[in-house]
Amino acid sequence: MPLAADPHTPASPPSAPGRGRTARHRAAVVATLAALVLPAVVGGSPVAAHAAPATTVPPASALPATTAPATSATAVTAPAPAAHSAAVPAPLALDDDFYTPPDPLPDGADGEVVRWREEPRQLSARNYLVMYHSTNATGHDVPVTGRVLVPGTAWRGDGPRPIVSVASGTRGVGDSCAPSRWLDYERPFIEPMLLAGWAVVVTDYEGLGTPGMHTYVVGQSEGRAVIDMVRAATNLPATGLRAGGKVAFSGYSQGGGGAMWAGELQPDYAPELDLVGVAAGGVPADLTEVAESLDGQVGFGFLLLAAYGLDAAYPELDLDSYLNERGRETFEREKDACVDVTLTHAFQNIGMFTATNPLRAPDWQARLDENRLGANPPDVPIRLFHGTLDEIIAPGQARTLRNEYCAAGAEVQWEWHVGEHVSTMVTGAPGVVAFLDRRFRDRPFLVHC
Repeated sequence: MPLAADPHTPASPPSAPGRGRTARHRAAVVATLAALVLPAVVGGSPVAAHAAPATTVPPASALPATTAPATSATAVTAPAPAAHSAAVPAPLALDDDFYTPPDPLPDGADGEVVRWREEPRQLSARNYLVMYHSTNATGHDVPVTGRVLVPGTAWRGDGPRPIVSVASGTRGVGDSCAPSRWLDYERPFIEPMLLAGWAVVVTDYEGLGTPGMHTYVVGQSEGRAVIDMVRAATNLPATGLRAGGKVAFSGYSQGGGGAMWAGELQPDYAPELDLVGVAAGGVPADLTEVAESLDGQVGFGFLLLAAYGLDAAYPELDLDSYLNERGRETFEREKDACVDVTLTHAFQNIGMFTATNPLRAPDWQARLDENRLGANPPDVPIRLFHGTLDEIIAPGQARTLRNEYCAAGAEVQWEWHVGEHVSTMVTGAPGVVAFLDRRFRDRPFLVHC
């Protein structure tokens, strides 16, 4: 139940500093961007992990049901992350054939498992790599991969162990960037969730790991992948997870968009899920406004990734017809790149890569509008948070999303964080875990509208 208290959270963020492009300012913001992308490249080339062979499974309807042992209903507070976490196993090699789907892809319902294998524990949790069916933005059946983490910690609340589908932040567009290969970004969220006894599932999204270009920031695809990751986890008996337990979606940045899209799509796409909450930060709710704010700024590289992603999702957009020679060379060079490539594009602009700006074309605008959040607020409580100085995802459009949800009658817990994009992810993690803990335990929570 919500608490109808108002903590007087300001409606608008404090004024950001001026946009002067002095050498000192540029150095500072590039350093900030480096802090965002360097974790993805630290550690060198991927190294093959020792894992059991992949197992192709029959349709979910043919799988035996599993029952998890009953647990105590004693309530506990979600613990803080351990001071010294277990080492994360080496990532999979790029040529690992697990990520190549059967050809042809067998028929299957959304969330039905195509293949899976158990791998060495990650973050002290049982660890499963899964390929499953999902539906993309144009309604086609596509294979998607992801991870299922089941902690040794018992769930001490009511009902089956809850599941959080964590949508990952920007990794890039190349297959080697897939979240299932590197669970680094989301550790501030995932570790306390596992310690609380919740299962965590992490999708790779469409085209990230599996063949084809990644449909980066295309919410209609990402939201379904986030939802179907939950279905896949409960369709796999080895996990011990049961359908019918409480579910939540969570994410930051690209993942914030994926989580919110999952929340908006769930009532029609997956009404069988017992969704109890969505927690999302740094949400790119309005792709047009985000793109305009990035053009010529430190995070311009993310705009290029978004153009690649939209073109991958909607081939009729024909990005190539808008590119100049430099743009075509850049696209060809970066089609397998990870997020660190954005560092090379700081303070560039769309005119450097295009003969005509595609984002102003009517067909591009129509697809951007299709992927704008706010039209269908989730039926469950929402926690939104955003950095007042976010230089990647414009704060103004996040405030607009909150206002639209509130006007539609949604229960929204809102929080500004004084900080930029990267630091807000870290400072926002404890609030996410606390909010979801209250939702899983049916405890009162604070709302701002």
